[in-house]
Amino acid sequence: MDLEKVEGIIEEHKGLSSALIGILLDVQEEFNYLPRDAMLKIADRLEIPPSRIYGLATFFKAFSLAPRGKYPIRVCMGTACHVKGAVTIIEKIERELNIKSGETTEDGKFDLDEVNCMGCCGLAPVVTVGNDLYGKLSLSKIPKILKNYT
Repeated sequence: MDLEKVEGIIEEHKGLSSALIGILLDVQEEFNYLPRDAMLKIADRLEIPPSRIYGLATFFKAFSLAPRGKYPIRVCMGTACHVKGAVTIIEKIERELNIKSGETTEDGKFDLDEVNCMGCCGLAPVVTVGNDLYGKLSLSKIPKILKNYT
């Protein structure tokens, strides 16, 4: 892990009132998780207890303390998506990637999670891969979508 990158991120946020959360978000984006050494560096530079950083990192679901995939896959399990087949969608993705929900592929490309609702019920069932949203999914579309990211 490159602590110089962490140092640069801290400097970018210098003087901002929301610095800590912004720094954590940027570090997470850089490394796909919050490395322990990075959190200790942030605590030292901002002169705050490491426990405060750990508390934020574990409180917000957006943060991960373990390496995550380059392309996070989120499957909506809200009512509309559930009724339209989200369970079979997630099962298909699990088979295609050989992982379960909450896991990351061995190559670090993908991680898979269920979310409660994405707020686009008219497109059910919905999956996001990174920042890309896929709606009105069918099982046959899953392999092609995943292939776009390999």
